Amino acid sequence: MAGKPKVLVVDDKASMRDMLSMALTAKGMDVTQAENGEKALQAAGAQKFDAIVSDLKMPKLDGLGLLRALSEKGEPPPFIMITAHGSVKDAVEAMSLGAADFMEKPFELAEFEFKVERALQEGSATTETTPPTGAEALPGLVGTAPQLLEVADIVRRAARSTVPVLILGESGTDKELVAKAVHELSPREGHSFTAVHAGALNAGVLESELFGHEKGAFTGADSERKGRFETADGGTLFLDELGEIPQTTQVKLLRVLQDKTFERVGGSQQLRTDVRLVCATNRNLREMVKDGGFREDLFYRVNVVTVTMPPLRERTGDIPRLVKYFLQKEGTKLEMPEDVLARLEAYHWPGNVRELENVIRRCIALATGDAINVEDLPPEITQATRLPPGEEAPQGL
Repeated sequence: MAGKPKVLVVDDKASMRDMLSMALTAKGMDVTQAENGEKALQAAGAQKFDAIVSDLKMPKLDGLGLLRALSEKGEPPPFIMITAHGSVKDAVEAMSLGAADFMEKPFELAEFEFKVERALQEGSATTETTPPTGAEALPGLVGTAPQLLEVADIVRRAARSTVPVLILGESGTDKELVAKAVHELSPREGHSFTAVHAGALNAGVLESELFGHEKGAFTGADSERKGRFETADGGTLFLDELGEIPQTTQVKLLRVLQDKTFERVGGSQQLRTDVRLVCATNRNLREMVKDGGFREDLFYRVNVVTVTMPPLRERTGDIPRLVKYFLQKEGTKLEMPEDVLARLEAYHWPGNVRELENVIRRCIALATGDAINVEDLPPEITQATRLPPGEEAPQGL
């Protein structure tokens, strides 16, 4: 961006406006103040700002009202909402309206400056390299089903911000591919994408994997080890099977999301990280919150932008495209006759896209001619009959 970045600071308390403005001015920014949302709207109409920082609770027009009004006039600049401690639900609403970030009072000025500078950098990157819009499928995802195109639209819009993304869906629905798309379409795409599969690790190993450990932290810790939040700094961390994370680790994960800080296992030094978190789960987190298995405050932190992946049985029209894609991926010229394809389309696919890919690999391995035959399919597919919802298979057959 040319010249000093222009930042609008909105707060009904003059002392807070002055303190924040002085901090940003010292960082070389051109700061304009407004005492409420109405004054801020007037200022935003008179000149273009590169970022807006606003308190949530204000008379006349509050922070959420300001963000809504700006969004109605077009895409607002990066917007950082300041909330009272514990106002997580309000912060989540702000994020859903398009806020780039939020901060809870009280906060350190250094953290505030860091978030504003990051918002300015990412806002500039978004302006210079606006990702394509429209309802085309994401890189790596195959299909044109309406549900998949809706996923693509949400991901393209969410990728431009830094907010957490929660991907929901059954096992095998390509949730990790969606997480990679969020990363690749974001201003962070030049940095690392790191995946951690929580369900495959016990509590102790998971904490060491995420946060690292100091030498001697536990038996076998013969040397210092950096965790994923350290090595993925500046990039995106994909945390799969979020619902499997134990409560003790949930507390530490919440701290990272709140303060961007953590400590290694066995350590006392506070480390800072700038990581965009994308999570996935096949469990119902809302029900887990009700049952006490998942922290409510963490749920509201991660449930800002939600992407729901459709199961394959709800988009069987994409099966021919997927089959063609997997055949090409395996480098084979085997043909897929219509009768075999019909069997694939009639199957209910409990393992979703991953199961289909494995079936195609099996067929390639067993095929003896130039085409895949029904005999090459596994018995659960050749014996399957698609039934209307609510009907049961006849007994004794």
